[in-house]
Amino acid sequence: MKVGSSPRVLQVMAGAEYGGAEAFFIRLVMALHRAGLEQRVVIRANPRRAEALSSAGIETVQLPFGGLFDFRTTAGLKREIRSFQPGVVLTWMNRATNTCPKGDFVHVARLGGYYNIKYYWKCDHLIGNTEEILEYLTELGWPKERAHFLPNFVAAERAQPVPREQHFTPANAPLLLALGRLHQNKAFDVLLEAVARTPEVYLWLAGDGPLREELETLAEHLAVKPRVRFLGWREDTAALFRACDVFVCPSRHEPYGNVVVEAWAQSVPVISTDTLGPGTMIEHMETGLITPVDDPMTLSNAIRFLLNDEELRTRLAEGGRAAYEERFTEDAVVERYIQFFRDVTG
Repeated sequence: MKVGSSPRVLQVMAGAEYGGAEAFFIRLVMALHRAGLEQRVVIRANPRRAEALSSAGIETVQLPFGGLFDFRTTAGLKREIRSFQPGVVLTWMNRATNTCPKGDFVHVARLGGYYNIKYYWKCDHLIGNTEEILEYLTELGWPKERAHFLPNFVAAERAQPVPREQHFTPANAPLLLALGRLHQNKAFDVLLEAVARTPEVYLWLAGDGPLREELETLAEHLAVKPRVRFLGWREDTAALFRACDVFVCPSRHEPYGNVVVEAWAQSVPVISTDTLGPGTMIEHMETGLITPVDDPMTLSNAIRFLLNDEELRTRLAEGGRAAYEERFTEDAVVERYIQFFRDVTG
């Protein structure tokens, strides 16, 4: 898509070191850059993230994004807006949105969850990455004509599978993969309980977060530590997907579910709990299996059921890949974003 008539876009992200929104932010910025959109990026100080963006040729500014009395960030953001003169300022989540000054631009905020709307009333438009988030916003009084659904996309590049011996996993063992921040919302404790009920499987758990030590202790308590590998935060997710047999998303709260789309893109069969994001995206028995939230017994039964049915695994993998190609490719989502930027400034 040609972007010559598109406005300049300043993107502002004050996110954490790791997380789904932060990972998609990087993907979207780089994809828009490849499409030719003129943009500048302001991020919370993060040398790793800044290096990734700068090395791709994207002008990147780091600011502290501290607390209430962080005047350096406020002044710095005003300076970047004055220098770059964007047509659109796109802020990600609460802190970046709340820090953004008023100015001669269209202020758009992107919500990847059910955030407190008090941070967003000064915006001109809001983006939700699910239809349900838009319903949430309008129920709280946000004007429907200024709420827009723009889905996420994931990369579909193929990679060589991570060798199982690298993580001391038998070549013929059924292998589950789970990804995400080690946080209460992700319910990896429930997944460990399900693994304890499914003694033939191994689990690779890729992610980091505040519950790592607690989850490792739980794995020991459940006597599954010999079959569970805590991999830490990983960037080689395509290679991890290629190594596994089934992907599991056991979340208690998952407003979108990038990880499900990633599994679909890699043609890996999915089991997910019935949370707001995956529960609405997945067609049960066609693009994945859905189980109740906080139910390790049913999750274990679903894992065993899927591992014992090769035909079903193939159908779910093919159905998920078809859903990805229809709705979640980079080209399709980038085109929608660029058209959105034109529409709100046109």
